[in-house]
Formats: sequence, structure tokens, C-alpha cells
Amino acid sequence: MLADLVRPVVGAPIVRWLALLALCAAYLQGGLVKAFDFPGAVAEIQHFGLAPAAPLAAVTIALELGASLLILAGFYRWLGALSLAGFTLLATFLANRFWDVPLPARGMAMNGFFEHIGLCGGFLLVAYYDLNERYSERSPS
Repeated sequence: MLADLVRPVVGAPIVRWLALLALCAAYLQGGLVKAFDFPGAVAEIQHFGLAPAAPLAAVTIALELGASLLILAGFYRWLGALSLAGFTLLATFLANRFWDVPLPARGMAMNGFFEHIGLCGGFLLVAYYDLNERYSERSPS
């Protein structure tokens, strides 16, 4: 069976960790860029009309980096994943409002919106599997 051939490779712990790294890559990159260019991070927050911009930029950096590290370290992975899912959902409705974008640019904005919804789904799956693994370890057989 094909699954028996693929499982040893795809099921390897390093592949799982690399998949989690890929899922967190944009948040690690975004958090580091914001941290090294804090005035730019503040300007980005202001661009979306949010205030107070500096504290919100600091919280965004801490969330993007901290939640990603929780996911990668496996320490409260579910909490990191739920945090990034919620953050991404809020940011998506704030930054990817494709319904407000005039044609022909609407298609690109719509793609970005649904790609971010897909990221939310990926983080929800990470939380789901992490919580289920923890629960099954505690329940009697």
C-alpha cells in the first residue's frame, strides 16, 4: 500500500517539525523584521488606524515570535497555535478586506484573504492534534 511506503518519511519527527517551521515561517520573519525596524512596525499599525501604535506593535512582535517558539518547542503548542490562529483571523479581516478593493485588484486581495483563512485552519489543526495527544496520554486505556 502506498501509505505504508510514504509513512516512514512523512511520519518522521523531523518532517513534523519542518512542517511546523513552515507554518510559523511568516510569523518568525514578520516578528524579526518588526523587532529590527520598530518604527516601521509602528507605522504599519498606524496604517491600519490602530492605537496606541507602539504598544500594539510590541505586542504583535511578542505574539508572532513567542507563539511561534511555543509551537516549535512543543511547550504549550496548542496555546501558541490558537494564539496565531486568532491573531491571523483578526489581521485578515483588518488587512485583507477584499470586498473593499476595486476591480481588478480584488482577486489578489481575495486570494490573500483565503490563504490566511487557510493558515488559521492549519493552526487549529495543530492545536487539535496537540490537545488530543495530551488528552490521550492521560486517559486510561
